[in-house]
Amino acid sequence: MSIKEERMDRAAVLHIPLSQYAFAKSEHTLVIRIRTKKEDLSGCDLYYGDRACRKTPIEFYRIPMHVCAEDVCFQYYEAEIHSVYNRICYYFKLMKGQEWTYYYGDRFTETLADFYLGDQVVDGRSEYYQYPIILKEEIPDVPEWFKTAVVYNIFPDSFASGKRSLENRAEEKRLEDGRICRSKLGGTLRGIRENLDYIQGMGFTCLYLNPVFSGGEYHKYDVLDYYHIDPCLGTEADFQELVEELHRRGMKVIIDGVFNHCSWEFFAFEDVAAKGRASRYCKWFYGLEFPVRKPENADEVPNYTCFAYERRMPKLNTAEREVQMYFADVGAYWIQKYHVDGWRLDVANEIHRNFWRSFRSAVKSADPDAVLIGEVWENAETWLRGDAFDSTMNYEFRRICRDYLAAGSPDGRSAACQFEQMRLRYPTNIVNGQLNLIDSHDVPRFLSLCRGDLGKWKMACILLMLMPGVLSLFYGDERKIQGITENEYRKGMAWEEKEDVCDFVRKLIRIRKEYIDGATGYHPVWGMIRSGVFAFARENAGCEITAVMNPGEACAIPEMGERIVLLENGCREGWIDQGGYGVWLMEGGR
Repeated sequence: MSIKEERMDRAAVLHIPLSQYAFAKSEHTLVIRIRTKKEDLSGCDLYYGDRACRKTPIEFYRIPMHVCAEDVCFQYYEAEIHSVYNRICYYFKLMKGQEWTYYYGDRFTETLADFYLGDQVVDGRSEYYQYPIILKEEIPDVPEWFKTAVVYNIFPDSFASGKRSLENRAEEKRLEDGRICRSKLGGTLRGIRENLDYIQGMGFTCLYLNPVFSGGEYHKYDVLDYYHIDPCLGTEADFQELVEELHRRGMKVIIDGVFNHCSWEFFAFEDVAAKGRASRYCKWFYGLEFPVRKPENADEVPNYTCFAYERRMPKLNTAEREVQMYFADVGAYWIQKYHVDGWRLDVANEIHRNFWRSFRSAVKSADPDAVLIGEVWENAETWLRGDAFDSTMNYEFRRICRDYLAAGSPDGRSAACQFEQMRLRYPTNIVNGQLNLIDSHDVPRFLSLCRGDLGKWKMACILLMLMPGVLSLFYGDERKIQGITENEYRKGMAWEEKEDVCDFVRKLIRIRKEYIDGATGYHPVWGMIRSGVFAFARENAGCEITAVMNPGEACAIPEMGERIVLLENGCREGWIDQGGYGVWLMEGGR
């Protein structure tokens, strides 16, 4: 090592066993990653062996590692171990010029764990990094059908009451026991069914429906009865006909499970309010003070724990075993009786883990291919270990899109690095099963964040449709619905709007289905990324798709070469103008 050569930055090195840095893809395939300072190392090797090896010392095998991703500060090296062994120990050799070191047990050393006392070898295999055993049942994955799903998210009250129409009329309906259910715009399950030609015609293969159970308010997140369809939306027969028609078309349906809280008119909470401490359901709720009051004034603080500040939605005690059993039965009921294909799970990260273990067991016993999607807005690694959810709603994807496309000064390199960090959050199988979105019933419409700039929204749609993960488009985005407040972004479907954007969405979905599957690779095209320009490629054995976009000032880019333009971009050759976007196809691979 020369005098001027800087030493390896050891503080930047990170490896976490049994995490997104070390995970199984199959019973005999392990993916191992390690983080280092960006452009610091000249090489990195992985050594692995059978941790149950009969030999002493263990026989290790060397695999050169490659850079699989990078961000602003770090590079990430990766290697796949394909081996007959399913119990692995391993270590790294890090190199920078003439400097090198082994790395294992979270320490740097120039010696291995095995050492000699005279002629006798002292076995140090327990000191190396360990993957104790690959168990098939514990390999993180999502149901196979979900990996290629194209999801259309419908807020039922706001979508349709007939073919290409919405009544836009509020209504109240009374249940047999006198409780009242309300609608706001009049959307129904039958309205959804009558527009399946429209939905399927755009290319969507799966519906995600916000709550359909009996609820007091139009949004149905204040559930009165978990075993019946809300009468404002229709009947159980309407729901069954919808599911059967979807399945006849080869489509799937996911429903919304609201188990963190319920309505204050839910039978168990009503019993507590009526009987006080004598109620057998006292343990079903948090923070009860007696007598329980139901404050009519929204500014009055209730004497029980509720969801956020919503006094009408008392929080369920999901640590209570009886609550877990009740809702596990609910989860299995809709799978068994109506054959729904999965659950989206509301406020999932506020619910006890044992609740989700019971729920998952019940649902997967009813249908092993049912998908479970948790609403977790932050890093969800702790929830994606095989005992809770298969997937989560990827709000991080939306945030990166927002910061890149809707902010004043787009930075293509920053966006590329943030997408890389997002891609390395979880094991690859789980990343490919995350539910990407740019809009939902809880956030302002992305087109509004872009101040109505349809070109920027189209760039977000390209990212949504072609990046790794499962795409979910919120109803009406394809018809240019805008809105900042809740009343606005949940407004009625704009059936009267022209279908020019619908055609754009159809074309993107067609490209996705034709060229991208669960095995398609992804990488940023760093040679094109500069200033406001972001570019990425999806590649497989047959072809490579390159997407390029620029929401900022005009910026020169290298020649695209002999590529087929799949989307009109209106850009001069060799340039991506302000507001420009394009998707190119190169036949024959990279």
